[in-house]
Amino acid sequence: MAEEAPAAETAEQRRVLWRVLALNAALAIALAVAGLSADSSALMANAVDNTSDAAVYALSLYAVGRSGRLKQLAATASGVMLLLLALGVLADIGRRLVYGAEPVGPTMMVMATVAAAVNLICLRLLKPVESQDVNMRAAETFSLNDFASNGGILVAGVLVLWTGQLWPDIVVGVLVAAVAVWGGIAILRDARRSGTPVKAL
Repeated sequence: MAEEAPAAETAEQRRVLWRVLALNAALAIALAVAGLSADSSALMANAVDNTSDAAVYALSLYAVGRSGRLKQLAATASGVMLLLLALGVLADIGRRLVYGAEPVGPTMMVMATVAAAVNLICLRLLKPVESQDVNMRAAETFSLNDFASNGGILVAGVLVLWTGQLWPDIVVGVLVAAVAVWGGIAILRDARRSGTPVKAL
C-alpha cells in the first residue's frame, strides 16, 4: 500500500482540485450553451469532455489523502469515464452526419480560445502539486487533452467560417474522441502501474 501523503501536500492538492473542478464545471456549462447555439459537434464534445473532467476531479478529491488502493480505483474510474466519453462523441457525430448540422465558425473560435485559456490556468495550477499521486497525474492528463482539443476546435472554426461546410467540425469531433481514448488508456495504464492490479470496471 502506498504511503499517505504529508498533511500539507494533501491540503494543497485539495485546494488545487477544488479550483480546477470549479473552472471545468463553469466551462462545461458555457461550452454546452455555445455548442447548442452554434450547432457544433466539436463544442458539444468539448462540453461533455469538461463535464467528465469535473466528475473526475470530484473523484480525485475523494481520493486525496486516502489509501493507495482507493486512489488507484478512482484513477481507474477516471480512465473508464474518458473511454465512455469517446463513444458518446462518436455517437453524436454519427447523428450529425445523418441529420446534418450548420456549425457557426466564429462562435467555435471564440469558445475554443476561452476554453484554451481556462485549461492553461488549470495546467499551471496542477503542475506544482503533480507529485507521485496517480490521481493528480490523471488530472493533468485531462487538462493537457483539453488544451490540445481546444486548438483543434479553433482550427475547425476557421475552416468552417472559410468553407461554409460541416466537415471541419466533424473531423475535430473525431479527433477529440481519439484524444479521449488516448487519455483514458494512459490513465488506466498508470493506475495499473501505481499499485495492486485493479480489476476492470
